[in-house]
Amino acid sequence: MALSHPTTGLTLSPGSRVGLLGGSFDPPHAGHAHITREALKRFGLDRVVWLVSPGNPLKARGPQPLERRMAAAREVMDDPRVTISDAEARLGTQATADTLARLAAAHRGVRFVWLMGADNLRQFHRWENWRQILATVPVGVLARPGDRIAAQVSVTARAFRDARIPEEAARRLPFADPPAWCFVNVPMRAQSSTEIRARGEWPESTAPAPKSS
Repeated sequence: MALSHPTTGLTLSPGSRVGLLGGSFDPPHAGHAHITREALKRFGLDRVVWLVSPGNPLKARGPQPLERRMAAAREVMDDPRVTISDAEARLGTQATADTLARLAAAHRGVRFVWLMGADNLRQFHRWENWRQILATVPVGVLARPGDRIAAQVSVTARAFRDARIPEEAARRLPFADPPAWCFVNVPMRAQSSTEIRARGEWPESTAPAPKSS
């Protein structure tokens, strides 16, 4: 019987295949839900965890409050196989490599797969300790508009060409020893958080600032 881990707050069973989709989700949108459902199907996952980050150190603009983004994520992704999690805030980590190392240590026996869009694979070599990420968990990459070709000839794709699992064998990915990655073509949707903010559809929070003591 799986129990909630006291540090991560996640309830995961040893042996289960769990995708991890990280990001600021500022805001979450139907595109996130779409690639999540595709990942569940294409990689044969039991669950997907949305790791809603406290903030993105690569971005100058801070995201909306974590609680607001978590609540919006639950509205967008209403599926019993998907968990909306603040594990990164609980762990106090910022770099993905550190988060994955802590999750793997806390949930031994869980077959984690890091999920990301092809746009992230294109610039993945700029992530902190990117090689460590690939050495920790298999990586599932889902096509994004405009990034199919560029992602597949990226620095990361070339450096780890021998670790690539063919698309037709995508369901083997959770069982692969890292480094391992798989690129899958999926029906694409063009939503992006950046465009939603630019259209003014995700206004700044009007919640009052906390009073100083």
